[in-house]
Amino acid sequence: MQTLQAVIMGACQGLTEFLPVSSSGHIVLSSALYKLITGGDFQIVANEEIFFDILIHLSTLFAVIIYFFKDIKKILSGFFYALKNKDYTNENFKFGIYILIATFITCVFGFLIKDYAHKLTQNPFVVSIMIMLTGAVLFLSEKFKNKEGKIDFKTALFVGLMQGFAVFPGLSRSGMTISAAIFKGVKRVNAAKFSFILSIPIIILASFIYPLMTFDIKEVQNFNMAAILSGMTTAFIIGYICIKYFMKFLEKSTLKGFAYYCWIAGGICALIFFLN
Repeated sequence: MQTLQAVIMGACQGLTEFLPVSSSGHIVLSSALYKLITGGDFQIVANEEIFFDILIHLSTLFAVIIYFFKDIKKILSGFFYALKNKDYTNENFKFGIYILIATFITCVFGFLIKDYAHKLTQNPFVVSIMIMLTGAVLFLSEKFKNKEGKIDFKTALFVGLMQGFAVFPGLSRSGMTISAAIFKGVKRVNAAKFSFILSIPIIILASFIYPLMTFDIKEVQNFNMAAILSGMTTAFIIGYICIKYFMKFLEKSTLKGFAYYCWIAGGICALIFFLN
């Protein structure tokens, strides 16, 4: 892996992990376009790239934790207070429970389809179509949303299920979860907050505990760590900035602009890879 490639992929991860346009899809497509331009075989995904993908996801995980640190602290405090005092009416406790419920649903559903979804990462044309599908979900959630709603048990189940579909590269995790909550009537800012905090256990489970255990330490020693660190730093910085300004954006704007972007970007990439 070259440093330029790592920085480009890190920037794509930071920009798209929290924007509802699919980070996994953009990483697949940016890598495939880079290889197409440089003459590489974009049907081959090396272990170094898989390892790098895991680490830049962890970089954006740290961005979430830092940005929402006060909220996470309140959730954990409310959770342990409720268990200690047997008072389960605390809103922070409920929020934590809903996070656990959505995570559980995602893990069960995601486990059932993960092998099939993984095969699609080597097909940039299919990933392009999935990004266009993300655009459709974003658009429809705004068009057919309920008037009033909140994060509750049913919403957590629905959000968790939609997050499970994001196992497919090109289906945005944040897009699926934010859209699901908005469709249920949750305000956009609250939907995004739930989505981002929900990403913490999912990123840990999907990008750290299982995948990293499969790598041979001797193989990792041969990776270009300077390039990997450059990509990780880029992902963290851009990821944090994106969270900050996306939350402000949602206070006044809808997701339809991101839907249009997904249709245009996905359509262009689908055409490029269909012809190649």
